[in-house]
Amino acid sequence: MEYATRIRQKLTDALAPEALDIADESGRHAGHAGARPEGETHFHVTIVSAAFAGKSRVERQRMVYGLLAQEMAERIHALGLTTLTPDEANR
Repeated sequence: MEYATRIRQKLTDALAPEALDIADESGRHAGHAGARPEGETHFHVTIVSAAFAGKSRVERQRMVYGLLAQEMAERIHALGLTTLTPDEANR
C-alpha cells in the first residue's frame, strides 16, 4: 500500500476529519537527506478535525505523529502539518 494511502486511512479512522489533504512533496526534495528515488518520503498534511478542539498546536501534532509512528520509522523523512479545528478552518 502506498504511504499516502496509509496516511489517509489512519488519519481518517482516528480523527474523522472534515477535510484532509495529503501532498507528496518528495519531488521537491530530490538529493536532500532522506529522499529516495521512488518518492513518498516528504509529505505535507492539512487536516481539519473536531478532535483538535481544545488542544494546542503541539498536542495536535503529537496526535498525528503518534498515529503515523510506523510510517515515520519506515519511510517518511519529513512531515509538515497544518492541523485545524472546523471553526479555525472556517475563519
